[in-house]
Amino acid sequence: MNPSARKTYNENFTEEKYADFLVDLNTGLKNPIEFRIAETPVFLTDDFKEKLVHAGNEIIATIRKPNFKELSERAVPDKWRVANENGHPHFIALDFGVCKDEADNIVPKLIEMQGFPSLYGFQVHLAENYRHTFNIHGNQTIYFNDLSKSSYLDLLKKTIIGPYQPNEVVIMDVEAPNQKTAVDFYITEGYIGTPVISLADLIQEGDQLFYMNEGEKKRIRRIYNRLIFDEIESDQDIFTKVVDIRQPLDVEWITHPNWFYRISKFTMPFLEGDHIPKTQFLYELKEVPHDLENYVLKPLFSFSGQGVIIDIMDGDIEKIKDPENWILQEKVSYEPILQAPDGGVKVEIRLLYLWPDGDAAPTLAVNLARLSRGKMIGVRYNKDFDWVGGTIAFMHK
Repeated sequence: MNPSARKTYNENFTEEKYADFLVDLNTGLKNPIEFRIAETPVFLTDDFKEKLVHAGNEIIATIRKPNFKELSERAVPDKWRVANENGHPHFIALDFGVCKDEADNIVPKLIEMQGFPSLYGFQVHLAENYRHTFNIHGNQTIYFNDLSKSSYLDLLKKTIIGPYQPNEVVIMDVEAPNQKTAVDFYITEGYIGTPVISLADLIQEGDQLFYMNEGEKKRIRRIYNRLIFDEIESDQDIFTKVVDIRQPLDVEWITHPNWFYRISKFTMPFLEGDHIPKTQFLYELKEVPHDLENYVLKPLFSFSGQGVIIDIMDGDIEKIKDPENWILQEKVSYEPILQAPDGGVKVEIRLLYLWPDGDAAPTLAVNLARLSRGKMIGVRYNKDFDWVGGTIAFMHK
């Protein structure tokens, strides 16, 4: 982390400024932000930024392999498989923990990955408010590949809207206004003009989809999909009440729901490199490691850290009845590298890629960061701490 920028920030930080920052951050929003925003952004050194870019490039190379779909075919659950899958994901998110290697170098280690959108709109809003309240220097940027706010939003529009009009593309989730990430939906709507709808708002006529727009029925050409099937898993009759989006429909998906599964924990056993923790499918495990304290067990089809066994006990592996749906992964130890006023804080950086139709490869565009003092990254592990939560990383232009 950049020690000079950190020293300057901490010396000028006050609780009053942070309170003003939160007020400004929420001003004008449809609803207040429902997740904790950290007291500070992250400041990356040029060296660590390059390590992140290199680590991301290695993973993207695997995703771009001609046989990647074949490798990841088992990742898509049959009951949630959606028709008309396209050739590549439009969004890729790679989560890296900031760690130390055996030589005490600060390095990124892959934690999770997803072929699904993240907070592509909200992060712009967040960075602008950090910059304004805490007077972050203009030579610091949140963007990669020489993007600016303007060129980034152009790339976002190209990815999501493509050749259509903004009102022919919808941002869709199960109950969109009630999602914790709804703030991102509405900020994105403000930036690019795509309306926000819920799954129940879809109207089907033949193989076409429509929604009501200012009293008129409007054709949907593209769905900017924010729906995760895991959220409707408990409602077995959901598609008797709403349009069954799994069927062949004359609509484009940005990104197609199947990519959520293809690029996920399922992909990690196929990855190699210094930034990848050793990972294998549990059903392929030939011998239980003698140092189980250095591993975690993760279910393939569970999200937000649910079901993860961090401290594996004797017999835990033998108790698992569906080993084909689990991975055993080398434990990643975060280094509390970010200096808060009262000690170190652990950091995770999410690299966010955009891959519009027609582009040969995805573009690393922007980032998201999360701070933690708990056992894991995530709200439920950091309830009683400060200097934790969602944030963003600034880098030298």
